[in-house]
Amino acid sequence: MLTGEIKNKVDRIWETFWTGGVTNPLTVIEQFTYLIFIKSLDDKQLQSEAEANIIGVEAQITFDSDHEDLRWHNFKEFEAQKMYDTISNKVFPFIKKLNGDSASSFAKYMGDAMFQIPTAQMLEKVITSIDSLVLEGDVKGDLYEYLLSKLSTSGTNGQFRTPRHIIKMMVELIKPTASDIIIDPACGTSGFLIGASEYLKDNHGDLFNSEELKEHYNNTMFHGNDMDSTMLRIGTMNMLLHDVENPQIAYRDSLSKINTDREKYTLVLANPPFKGSLDSESVAEDLLRISDTKRTEILFLSLMLRILKKGGRCAVIVPDGILFGSTQAHKSIKEEIIEKNKLEAVISMPSGVFKPYAGVSIAILIFTKTGIGGTDNVWFYDMEADGYSLDDKRSKIEEDDIGDIIARYHSREDEGKRERTEKSFLVPKEEIVENGYDLSINRYKEVVYEEIEYDKPEIILANIRILEEEIINGLDKIEKLVK
Repeated sequence: MLTGEIKNKVDRIWETFWTGGVTNPLTVIEQFTYLIFIKSLDDKQLQSEAEANIIGVEAQITFDSDHEDLRWHNFKEFEAQKMYDTISNKVFPFIKKLNGDSASSFAKYMGDAMFQIPTAQMLEKVITSIDSLVLEGDVKGDLYEYLLSKLSTSGTNGQFRTPRHIIKMMVELIKPTASDIIIDPACGTSGFLIGASEYLKDNHGDLFNSEELKEHYNNTMFHGNDMDSTMLRIGTMNMLLHDVENPQIAYRDSLSKINTDREKYTLVLANPPFKGSLDSESVAEDLLRISDTKRTEILFLSLMLRILKKGGRCAVIVPDGILFGSTQAHKSIKEEIIEKNKLEAVISMPSGVFKPYAGVSIAILIFTKTGIGGTDNVWFYDMEADGYSLDDKRSKIEEDDIGDIIARYHSREDEGKRERTEKSFLVPKEEIVENGYDLSINRYKEVVYEEIEYDKPEIILANIRILEEEIINGLDKIEKLVK
């Protein structure tokens, strides 16, 4: 967890960028990240050198004796212009060439990175401020999440970041395992992949005792696609700062014909874009066979069914239109999930969860790919609160259904006793089919209306006349006072 002191220091560094003319939050995060990474390289080498002196083993070297002036603890002591020249002309080119394997995530991440701090004085101030940050253990990852949270208050470029607590809830619902192969086909800042990695550290820490599982965790477990190169760089560095060494994050349109992934992954976690429509000529033909549509939210569901292995699970955020949509495309994708696979749960969320980005109503679908059906009773939950106010401020509040959602989802066998007037309940598949595959919770939830008795019309009219007489008498008194 970040302390208030560290947050205040980060805020001051952010202000330094802003007043220095770097006002795009994505650019600030990139430049901030480069410097944190450069510092972490030197910190790791210093630690390795210290351990080598004690244990007598060979230290892991990033900066050899010919590159001592490129190390953080050395160049931070230079005067401003020399520091600026060293970082921009030597350090930055050096770290871009650190990994000669062009296929690695590091090489892809740094390939088109640019140093964009404009002045020596600004760089010196930022370096001094970052040097005062104590970034031990998981703090680097928490720091990065705090930087990313500023995207929500900056309104930049329409970036749509899933709230961290919603990601955590979805991960705890789906429970990743140490052998999973996980993908987010629209990964952005890699929030879902980070959420899965943190869950595994907390719940399957013993995986790091197995060389095979550790290798899988660092190199083949986490996959992500995105079409925004800036977000790819940010997302990849997010993974690196959360100690995933080589995430498989690629510049790729997941819906396009060039994406040939099929039955490759065991777990999908995603919040795909709700862009509305796209050029159908660029879309993979097999995705259109399930639902012939240009709507991306439908096509992404088709994609998830295609890329999952049999037995693979999916937790995905969808707009409410998916739930109640009655077009042929909407019904086709829901029929595919319900009839040929196993729909587990529909969690309806209030419209303010994604503010200040958008006020759309959304839901979470959880399903398992079977290819042979299996849907029996679908679990519905009517989420009313997520621990934050549902206005643009998103202030912390006491009301929070998340703990209840997780507990009830993992005890669904007990939910059959619950009435449909409650927040959660089960609905048989047959009833959903009879309702044209409508998945909106309002179709099945029963609302209890409290009976209110009113006076008879003649009594109400008599009371109105009495009030009217009182008003006239009051006006008469006021009139006498002003004469």
